[in-house]
Amino acid sequence: MKNQYNKTITACFVGYIVQAIVNNFTPLLFLFFQKCYHIPISQITLLVTFNFGIQLLVDFLSVRFGYRISMIIAHVLAAAGLFLLTVLPEILPVSFIGILIAVMIYAVGGGLLEVLVSPVVEACPSDNKEKAMSLLHSFYCWGHAGVVLISTVFFYVVGIDNWKILAIIWAVIPIGNAFVFSKVPIEDGDTGLGLKELFRMKIFWILLIMMICAGASEQAVSQWASAFAEKGLGISKAAGDLAGPMAFAVLMGISRLFYGKYGDRINL
Repeated sequence: MKNQYNKTITACFVGYIVQAIVNNFTPLLFLFFQKCYHIPISQITLLVTFNFGIQLLVDFLSVRFGYRISMIIAHVLAAAGLFLLTVLPEILPVSFIGILIAVMIYAVGGGLLEVLVSPVVEACPSDNKEKAMSLLHSFYCWGHAGVVLISTVFFYVVGIDNWKILAIIWAVIPIGNAFVFSKVPIEDGDTGLGLKELFRMKIFWILLIMMICAGASEQAVSQWASAFAEKGLGISKAAGDLAGPMAFAVLMGISRLFYGKYGDRINL
């Protein structure tokens, strides 16, 4: 039985990689979109705002959905958004609107993954649940690093003008994982506290403020380091991507692995 649930846990690891793809692939193209579609930087900024604003809204509204169907929907929407990113800017009169619609679609998928992956792993029977959870949370970082590395190599070898091919390749991963989630065993797990009980807890508001600040810091670096390095520092895109968002993701992943291994020795 536990071997069967190991497949579920592995699928959850891939789920966080999917979230890393939808969050971090498009920012690598910010300056290209600006040049190719003549989109001002103020509108590029809106892409980040809508992406994470919608994810937060979905996080808030999705607490009552079933795990399996929500997981499948999340992956399908992530794949659909990546695919539409290659189509809508070309067929709509305003390219920015096409990009924005695609971002909003995959943001819903990313938001669902944000709230579903951890509870599914938590509900799976396992002998080393703490290690599984710490490894799980590091997988977003490794996915982020992989997206940057593979995309950088692709752009260098094939050319950034062929980015649509890579977007479709990335879209294959959530489609495949959606099929896996239709087959693997999934426990519903504990529903946790209701919203009223949660809002009455002082520690909840403290943690909420901490998460907002930490999340803002993380996204400021991961979303804008590539554009800043290329345009602000005047270095090549490949060097900027590797020294900026990829190095950031690797160090974030290492810190999560470190805490997963030695966290029991740290008195929070």
